[in-house]
Amino acid sequence: MRVLVTGHEGYIGTVLVPVLQAAGHDVTGLDTGLFAPCLLGPAPARVPTLRTDVRDVRAGHCRGFDAVIHLAALSNDPLGDLDSELTYEINERATVALATAARQAGVARFLFSSSCSLYGAGSDETPLTEEAAFAPVTPYGESKIRSERQLLDLATDAFSPVFLRNATAYGYSPRLRADLVVNDLVGSAVLAGQVRLLSDGQAWRPLVHVSDIAAAFAALLTAPREKVHGRAYNVGQTRENYRILDVARIVTEVVPGSEIVFSGGSAADKRNYRVCCDLIAAQVPEFSPQWRLRDGVRQLADAYRHHGLTREDFDAGRYKRLRRIEALRQAGRLDGQLRWLGSGEPAAA
Repeated sequence: MRVLVTGHEGYIGTVLVPVLQAAGHDVTGLDTGLFAPCLLGPAPARVPTLRTDVRDVRAGHCRGFDAVIHLAALSNDPLGDLDSELTYEINERATVALATAARQAGVARFLFSSSCSLYGAGSDETPLTEEAAFAPVTPYGESKIRSERQLLDLATDAFSPVFLRNATAYGYSPRLRADLVVNDLVGSAVLAGQVRLLSDGQAWRPLVHVSDIAAAFAALLTAPREKVHGRAYNVGQTRENYRILDVARIVTEVVPGSEIVFSGGSAADKRNYRVCCDLIAAQVPEFSPQWRLRDGVRQLADAYRHHGLTREDFDAGRYKRLRRIEALRQAGRLDGQLRWLGSGEPAAA
């Protein structure tokens, strides 16, 4: 298949593109390049790239592709809180405009990177299925709900949207994100000997390795249309729900000499939910997740050491999305709408 991947130079996209290529697909990326230089380890192989803001995509950009995988977004809660209106512009309105353009161009399948964040303050007593009520606590989570609903309205016999509600991602990617909870806790353990918790650690969170997210996209790309058309799937494994405090304990077991430290003022996290991932397991047997949390923690610790991650880089903007954006704005490289100023080329990390 000819596949257009938006946000291919992000945390998930950098892992996904080689998976798609290994499966024999012809991949083109579309990315504005905000995080292109933010590498930990060798740069991945280049693919043909449309250096285009997702807000500017038109039907012509999508013509000739069999499928669009849409990853590009303001991709976590703190970054989404930076400017809620901008979050809705990029995460919702640009998503719907992209899908409309793809449908006009004759694209058959549209895989949308949604999020379990839309469950937000859901119950921690029973794992939530795809039929559970939404309870978002951030503009990021709300933007995913709005996008799913409008994309479903665009569905036709010829245009098939599918929604991947990814659990909280973790694991090594050459374009690391250190602002994800597991990645952050492991980095703190390796670099400072402390597993620093910013909450009381009692909240539940579903976790999924970034490589398993990539595998889910690859499986849903070619799954039979009659099975997946217009459906939403919780992406992960039902057994991979953890209290944050239990995650911290696993990190201390994997990283010798580290200890749990509660930051001053640590309080309850209002995001607290578990999810059930049985639907994707039943309907998409081609998706076979491989990673358990302990193995992913070990992979991260080894990667941090192998690639010489420093405390300075870990704490600075290179691997944390909000800090990266703020640094680019302060340097006069981005305007208030997160568009490039000057040359329009990705700035050095």
